[in-house]
Amino acid sequence: MIFTTTDSFQNREIIEYVGLVSGMTYNINYSYKGMSFKDMFSMKKYYSHVESAIEEVKEKTFQKLKENAEKLNADGVVGIHVDMEVSAGGAVMVSITGTAVKLK
Repeated sequence: MIFTTTDSFQNREIIEYVGLVSGMTYNINYSYKGMSFKDMFSMKKYYSHVESAIEEVKEKTFQKLKENAEKLNADGVVGIHVDMEVSAGGAVMVSITGTAVKLK
């Protein structure tokens, strides 16, 4: 499975646009996982945990996108758009959309 944010793949021809695919993952208070109370007052540690949470949630979301594209027998996904949100309460949400395609 090939992913791209552009509307085409270099050196590959799109033969069919199969349909819109998406994936979404949402975890509540994920950014605080593994942090002590003292760590919450260290912005460096807090941001490190937020980055880790976003990365893990993003990977899970790409996996869901891949599974949804495979259900349509697609070879790739073009025009990918990634939306990430982190709330003040520590919730992490990642949504990814794109167009599933078949390649020559």
